[in-house]
Amino acid sequence: MELTTALGLLAGTLTTAAYLPQVIKTWRTKSADGLSWSMLVILCLGLLMWLAYGVYIHDVPVICANVVTLMLSSLILGLKIRYRYPAP
Repeated sequence: MELTTALGLLAGTLTTAAYLPQVIKTWRTKSADGLSWSMLVILCLGLLMWLAYGVYIHDVPVICANVVTLMLSSLILGLKIRYRYPAP
């Protein structure tokens, strides 16, 4: 594996892992009140665009990091929706 690929994968892993504490906190507290709707939507759209860019240039670290980060960000957005409208 090339050094640049390894560096990209490590950087992607670290920045993606940064979302795990927020997912866990949101899940445990059953609240995402402190998170902005617009930030979450813009973040997910930006990650989707980075993913498309990574696919276009065939860059594995960019693709991997953005797939996982998009899933985590979408999960947080989904939890925000779920906890805003609790089941009766």
